[in-house]
Amino acid sequence: MSHLFESLKMGQLTLENRVIIAPMCQYSADEGAATDWHTLHWGRFALSGAGFFILEATAVNPTGRITYADLGLWDDRTEQAIAKSLAVARRYSTMPIAIQLSHAGRKASTQKPWDGGNIIAADQPNGWRPVAPSPIPFTLDGPRPEAASIIDIGHIVADFAAAAKRAERLGIDAIEVHAAHGYLIHQFLSPLSNQRDDQYGGSIENRMRLLLEIIYAIRAAVSDKITLGVRISATDWVDGGWDLEQSIILAKALTVKGCQFIHVSTAGLSPQQQIPVAPEFQVPFADAIKHAVDIPVIAVGLIDKPKAADEIIATGKADAVALARGILYNPHWVWHAAAELGAQVTAPPQYLRSSPHGMPSPIK
Repeated sequence: MSHLFESLKMGQLTLENRVIIAPMCQYSADEGAATDWHTLHWGRFALSGAGFFILEATAVNPTGRITYADLGLWDDRTEQAIAKSLAVARRYSTMPIAIQLSHAGRKASTQKPWDGGNIIAADQPNGWRPVAPSPIPFTLDGPRPEAASIIDIGHIVADFAAAAKRAERLGIDAIEVHAAHGYLIHQFLSPLSNQRDDQYGGSIENRMRLLLEIIYAIRAAVSDKITLGVRISATDWVDGGWDLEQSIILAKALTVKGCQFIHVSTAGLSPQQQIPVAPEFQVPFADAIKHAVDIPVIAVGLIDKPKAADEIIATGKADAVALARGILYNPHWVWHAAAELGAQVTAPPQYLRSSPHGMPSPIK
């Protein structure tokens, strides 16, 4: 019996299996609004057989975008655009869908990755001045972001809550708060990027304050039907930065605030990071956090072999595994994993005859 294809309770949701499609930026929005590309992209993954699909990082305000082409959810126009693309996927799939709410902080105002990903100056077309916990640039020669004032922080918390309310109105099943990969919330968490001397800086309790306030505000803004989780970077991979010990403290605090799952990644905060990239290299961090909390923990990072994914679940290192680039490359990864592990997944009846001749169908 495959452990990977067992059901999983996550907040108010019951996932059919433990394969999760991680959020992946597409840099294809029009002033924050979803486009036909999103209709195609979301539709493909809604039919993939995965247990859960998390839409890409979605900015809660225009300043919070990584690039000018990032998806957003901050007004009626962006809400209606998501509704249009989401309706197509929903028509043919009952897969639970989450949205990742995000603010880029000092990593904002850049070109699309395939256009070089360089910083766009605030006085140039498609550029603006980023905000951050402290006026420390991401790179040594990069532009200095503006330090967020207490008033700014209050607006950001309110923007997360407002986007969450819009997400629930869209019929989204879950919300993942993006506190990883060097974006704004991660910047507040790490002492490398947060050198404030007020209630949002200094001690770990102060550096966690923004994220905990956002979780509290979202939980108050949406109904109990919404499953709420957080994605974290468990380490900066830089001496003196955010690390696993602090991540465990944060994970415990998040559970108290009503967080219902934790998605464990690493890195993204500093160009000085030294990452020992290898298959499943982030799983030990998920494992450590799983043993510290009693809510589901998702492992992610170069998990591309079905048997390895199954073993992660079987040995209790995580409750679910997330795929990103691997499932972009192979959108039918879940089908192939089910076939290899002797399981079945839900897919449209139009695809029932798709299995190679002589092979048991992984589709039910």
